[in-house]
Amino acid sequence: MPGRPMPETLLEQHAAALRLFGERVRAVADDQWGAPTPCTEWTVRDLVNHVTGEQLWIPPLVTDGSTVADIGDRFAGDVLGDDPVAAWEQAADAAHAAFTAPGALERTIALSYGPAKGAAYCAELTADCVVHTWDLARGIGADDRLPGGLVEFSLKEVMPYADGLAASGMFAPPLEVPPGADAQTRLLALVGRKG
Repeated sequence: MPGRPMPETLLEQHAAALRLFGERVRAVADDQWGAPTPCTEWTVRDLVNHVTGEQLWIPPLVTDGSTVADIGDRFAGDVLGDDPVAAWEQAADAAHAAFTAPGALERTIALSYGPAKGAAYCAELTADCVVHTWDLARGIGADDRLPGGLVEFSLKEVMPYADGLAASGMFAPPLEVPPGADAQTRLLALVGRKG
């Protein structure tokens, strides 16, 4: 999107991805929460609930040193309540604050698939947020063009484990990338989406 400075650091990329998703959340009309999305099993509300839930996991994992087992089903089910926009904004603010705390990116986090550095977890969730912004934009009929810097960042993040994402069930299997495809089309193809 023109006019936006390209984020440079991981934390800037993370903040930019959260802002972008938040813009789409605030654009959801009252009658669109039940609309379908490219994530075939999710409505717009389901999708926003999923991404909001991911943000809720960050403070206990990163700041408190909790494990997935410690957290259990605390964030299962509906986390949006009566005000999905406010729920998203609170979760996103707390998530970003957790990653920006001194030492957070160097800390080892106990994730479901094993230990990972905070920086790796932040990068993973940044790319996830970027892809789901496209899903949400499609679900509500908004502009689905993604900022070039976030697309390039996400491509680099996703490329090494795109096949594993499909095997995990987190994303659809990668699609064939058409010759001469732009970066956004390549990113979407890696996560099973046709732009």
